[in-house]
Amino acid sequence: MKQNVLGKTGLQVSAIGLGASSLGGGVFGDVDEALAIRTVHAALACGVTLIDVSPFYGHTRAETVLGKALKGISRDRFILSTKVGRYGDDEFDFSAGRVARSIDESLQRLGIEYVDILHAHDVEYGDLKIIAEETIPTLRRVVAEGKSRYVGVTGYPLTALNSVITHSEVDCVLSYNHCTLNDTTLLDFLPAWQERDIGIINAGAFSQGLLTSDKLPDWHPAPEDVRRVCSEAVHVIRSEGGDLATLAIQYATLQPGIASTLAGVTRPQEIEAAVKALETPVDEELLKTVVQILEPIHNHGWQTGRPENN
Repeated sequence: MKQNVLGKTGLQVSAIGLGASSLGGGVFGDVDEALAIRTVHAALACGVTLIDVSPFYGHTRAETVLGKALKGISRDRFILSTKVGRYGDDEFDFSAGRVARSIDESLQRLGIEYVDILHAHDVEYGDLKIIAEETIPTLRRVVAEGKSRYVGVTGYPLTALNSVITHSEVDCVLSYNHCTLNDTTLLDFLPAWQERDIGIINAGAFSQGLLTSDKLPDWHPAPEDVRRVCSEAVHVIRSEGGDLATLAIQYATLQPGIASTLAGVTRPQEIEAAVKALETPVDEELLKTVVQILEPIHNHGWQTGRPENN
């Protein structure tokens, strides 16, 4: 597995990381714990080193299951990130006190002494001034206490991420759904972030399922026109014998400046397929076809969080 340097952290992270959100079940459907643990082990066997999780995923279940999967695994075999600030669909608390309790709770569930990266989670749902002036400095204190090595920030609106990055000191940023076949707006922000030597982690290469299935869950935030065009792309590529998921992961991981792209999977064969896609030559004709189909909705996103943060 190709390893890349994650900005100023100096961490060597795998080009494909494991997005452990699905280990918690919930919106991803029921997940068998034994299967989830085998998925984590399969990822490590494939050379995946970066694993990302959060107490929000499955209401702490993802962290608990991941902790069981990592039991007995040498700590130097994985780079682990978790998050603070979001704990439920409408439960957010970015205060210093909650941050301090949150990391202790996460470490206990994960069964480890420290995480490599601690992110402020989905910052668009909070007061960006408070996050920059209270949350991020508290994360720095967590680092000083030895419970994390680096500080990160995550969210959907790139303007919100950029605001926090501009007004505080972070080591890396985790962006999702903005470096995909249908949305490349993350690439516009990369030069400025790279100037500050901020490590970039990309998630949502499949646009939360838009690029893998024509049947989406009710909670998916994409507007109807985006759903319709992405569904057309799935059908066209399938009819030509291709796999849009493979193209999606290839496209995302080939973009310069992205240290790692997280793959949210629930089965060993899915992480194995993602790794195989990285090692397979891109079908340029199929890629060209997909780009043409998706052109009408290119960079068509949606709003999340507080309106003023979008």
